[in-house]
Amino acid sequence: MKRRQFITRAATAAAAATAAGCGSGEPAEGAAVSRAPQQAEYRWKMVTTWPPNFPGLGSGANELAKTLEACSNGRLRIKVYGAGELVPAFEVFDAVSRGTAELGHAGAYYWKGKAETASFFSSIPFGLTGAEMNAWLWHGGGMELWRETYAPFGVLPLPAGNSGVQMAGWFKKEIASVADLKGLKMRIPGLGGEVLARAGGTPVTLAAGDIFTALETGNIDAAEFVGPYNDLAFGLHKAAKFYYYPGWQEPGSVLECLVNRKAFEALPPDLQQVVLTACRAVNDSMLAEYNGRSFGALAQLVDVHGVQLRRLPDDVLRLLRRLSREVVEEKAGADPLFRRTLESYAKFEAGVAKWTRIGEQAYLEARALAGAPGR
Repeated sequence: MKRRQFITRAATAAAAATAAGCGSGEPAEGAAVSRAPQQAEYRWKMVTTWPPNFPGLGSGANELAKTLEACSNGRLRIKVYGAGELVPAFEVFDAVSRGTAELGHAGAYYWKGKAETASFFSSIPFGLTGAEMNAWLWHGGGMELWRETYAPFGVLPLPAGNSGVQMAGWFKKEIASVADLKGLKMRIPGLGGEVLARAGGTPVTLAAGDIFTALETGNIDAAEFVGPYNDLAFGLHKAAKFYYYPGWQEPGSVLECLVNRKAFEALPPDLQQVVLTACRAVNDSMLAEYNGRSFGALAQLVDVHGVQLRRLPDDVLRLLRRLSREVVEEKAGADPLFRRTLESYAKFEAGVAKWTRIGEQAYLEARALAGAPGR
């Protein structure tokens, strides 16, 4: 279907979605428009990589389900399954791909074993912030590359949450220099794990629900998860006392809604638009929630629980930055789609960084000079 024909038909769907209480969203490029009955009801399953009802991540999946039901006037009914309730956490992608569930809620870097390029659509080390990621995805060509990455699996990806910049993680011992990375066994997924390996550490991939036990029992020496809001809820401060920043490995982590493409294309146009729009709404809502909850959680961790807040040394950050560049360049040399995605990402980053520098960064520096609260 030609783009103009698709957008013309999708405009009708957008009007229906708006009337149902949702704003308009960008239609999925190339998605077929179904002739399914307008008033048919659809009962879908959503599988997630998060513990059931977990704050921020699990509750974000729940919010997405409720938004889909509300905006569809009950025609889309979603049953949410936490990690392990229907399928294990790391089988969410396969479950959506084969149609066991119509929807999934996860982080794209978990699937880099299926497609190396997937890491770009969650967060890559020293990459874009949450706001910058949204800009690249919707206005810099990122969504087209993401759809191309997942197309062979019959999965349509949509941004459906963002945690913002994360913390570097929890450590049982202080990190005083690059030497302290040698032999460090750390829960850290995605490209960040590969960077740590080059620095002499041992990366471990664990589902969210397994992190605390591994850290508490000493099976790992350190762990990164998200940030204060989630880390406090998980009680990670009970297993390690040193809490490091900045989150070099995940500066703006996108959470994804995975949609089985056949199920999506079986929906009538207005419900297709509801899916697209609900994901964008929850994407914005989750980022606001993390920004609104994290500072209070951090204060509680430090002031109530005595957590030792530390900044990673400059020499450690410089090493990790150099190794991050090496990792992505090597992968780009071996994978044409990874190379094209890196080129798009890097070009956008170079441009948006100039604006960020004279926009938000300059303002924040000025605010600090002015003696704003908390400075």
